[in-house]
Amino acid sequence: MSSGNSNLLVSCKNKSGAEKHYLPALKAAGWTGPIQLVAPGDPVPDLAGIAGLLLTGGDDIHPRHWDEAEAVHPKAEVDTDRDTFEIPLIQAAWTRNLPILGICRGEQILNVALGGSMSQDVPDYYGCEPSRHQHGTPDVPDMRHRVQLAPGSRLRALLGEDVFLVNSRHHQAVKRVAPPLVAVGWHLDTTHPVSGPIIEAVEAIDATRWVFGVQWHPENLVTLKGPAGDAARDLFAAFVKVLCSGDRTPSN
Repeated sequence: MSSGNSNLLVSCKNKSGAEKHYLPALKAAGWTGPIQLVAPGDPVPDLAGIAGLLLTGGDDIHPRHWDEAEAVHPKAEVDTDRDTFEIPLIQAAWTRNLPILGICRGEQILNVALGGSMSQDVPDYYGCEPSRHQHGTPDVPDMRHRVQLAPGSRLRALLGEDVFLVNSRHHQAVKRVAPPLVAVGWHLDTTHPVSGPIIEAVEAIDATRWVFGVQWHPENLVTLKGPAGDAARDLFAAFVKVLCSGDRTPSN
């Protein structure tokens, strides 16, 4: 499937990494149209003729984007170039009502760009062991914890699963959800006494928008058997379907 001559825009830090890990998942889901990879240092892309935006994983977000007074956490590895490049890109894509899929850092920067905040270090904020959300590699996914999706959420309808194992390679997480988004996925065993379970997925409140973010790495799971692989394939298939149809409303 393709969407005429429309490009799929993929924002990343490392284009060769995106080509290796993300593009195969998109192509396996049926996308045959042009893919435009962009990274910090590239010209700001023209969103005319863009079918949708994929935000890939990467390094941390600078806290000044949600609180000027918040210092950078000692364990944070901020990528200010990507912040500067991606935040206006996301806001422009949102204004144009483009489909947006954010993965790991992509989910986080989506949330920040739309007015949300982050917890800068998961072990510090949630009081869990440092390794709980740091397992495996892109080439060797290590499934260590479960994600629970909200039963009535559109993401649950797209993926066809309530609970499934995911791979987890992050140390920051969504804290305050951006006003246009809602949390729809959690790891229930990592919880904070005030803010509750760690957020693993978000979606647009407005049901006419195809905008989703997931904290795990489904691009590394599409070849696996079982619920995690099924959910990963279903996510990319739903993304490709909306890119090709031009209908921004998610369907089951």
